[in-house]
Amino acid sequence: MKNISFRQLRSLLAIESHGKIVEAAKVLRLSAPAVTLQLKQLEAEAGVQLFDRMAHGMYPTEAGRAVLSAARDIEDRLQLLSDELNAFKGIKRGRITVGAVSTVRYFAIAMQNAFANEFPDIDLELVIDRRTETIERLKKRTIDIALVGRPPRDISVRAAIFGEHSLVVVAPPHHPLVGLQNIAKADIVQEHFIVRGTGSSTRISFERFMADIPDAAGPITEMELVEDIKRAVMVDTGLAFLAAHSVAEEVKSGKLAILDVVGLPIRRQWFAVSRTDRAMTPVMTAFQEFLTRRSGQFLPEALPA
Repeated sequence: MKNISFRQLRSLLAIESHGKIVEAAKVLRLSAPAVTLQLKQLEAEAGVQLFDRMAHGMYPTEAGRAVLSAARDIEDRLQLLSDELNAFKGIKRGRITVGAVSTVRYFAIAMQNAFANEFPDIDLELVIDRRTETIERLKKRTIDIALVGRPPRDISVRAAIFGEHSLVVVAPPHHPLVGLQNIAKADIVQEHFIVRGTGSSTRISFERFMADIPDAAGPITEMELVEDIKRAVMVDTGLAFLAAHSVAEEVKSGKLAILDVVGLPIRRQWFAVSRTDRAMTPVMTAFQEFLTRRSGQFLPEALPA
């Protein structure tokens, strides 16, 4: 494997990411034949086929996945070296890709602006998606840090707390339970709840909150987007279990109301999560320390417990 080049490994990573030679070539700013040649040379050097060529795309073989893993390790190490050299020069410069669960969107702009003001030479790319996709990106190393409400358990990660948020039950403002105090869980268990999809941290917290109520058989409707859930509650479709900061504007304007349910709000923490099998670059460290130090300037206020 002595004759493998960085260019060949980068072509391999691009093919995996985009699934087709033509798309990989566009990203690499090379011709498709040039990328094909690099793949063939790499397979000849390895002595095994690295991709299965299918009509609808290219998929790595088991051997290909091993080479791709090594390629990602090399890319990570080169990026770390670049950041370390910049650190020696006193330069806070670089790039970081952060994945975040969907409820981060409610403070994303304030967070990005605060980070850009402090580190104008660091390019922060923020990818907001569902929890499942965010964790998958962390597994595939396509993001450096994930912002989540609950660290994953199926991969080894380091998790740093950078703030808190609260989970509440919201209702349309004219709902009969609005204004009542100390509402028992038994009084809401038969209500129609509109909830996030299976696997989301909010959904898991809702199920745990209701778990001690026998025969909790109220109707449930799943919706993926928080905005869709809020709109459904506002037109009196049902109640919802959501992060307080995601409904703050609607509560303030009187479009939604938070119910005073016993045991709520549930206070949860925000975590910045990165893989333990990857070294923290100076840029990653700067971002993580920024979150801890300045989160009070952009995180919405958690409701008192």
